[in-house]
Amino acid sequence: MATTQEISEFKAATHARCPRCRTGAMFTGKAYGFKVQKMNEYCPHCHLKFEQRPGHFYVSMFVSYALSVAEMVIACLVTYLITKIDDSFWLYLTVAIATTLLFAPLNYRYSRVILLFWLTPGFHYQPETARKDDYGGVPADR
Repeated sequence: MATTQEISEFKAATHARCPRCRTGAMFTGKAYGFKVQKMNEYCPHCHLKFEQRPGHFYVSMFVSYALSVAEMVIACLVTYLITKIDDSFWLYLTVAIATTLLFAPLNYRYSRVILLFWLTPGFHYQPETARKDDYGGVPADR
């Protein structure tokens, strides 16, 4: 009987997979695309309902805010290290706004992933719900 390797939690999170089975996609489409990002209501593999109650994803706004602040601080710090200009308000404002706009699609996606993987009690990996052949699992006996 061939067993398969488990998908790591980090890999499942970076690929925006279901936190319970680590197989089904949480979103339709790509983070940067011409279509609007849409989150699946249910996991296509294990049928976990992602939004457990109305307003469940309000917390992801705070996670997204924290991600945006961290990205802006890093971008402004890098700008300072490159330019050595510390008195140009407009330079740093432009960098902060551009960073926010550039990372907005990723923040939307990964704030929800972070919420479901690490901030929602009751969402845990259940290996019996996973089917590795759908998501690149490698048989252990090969």
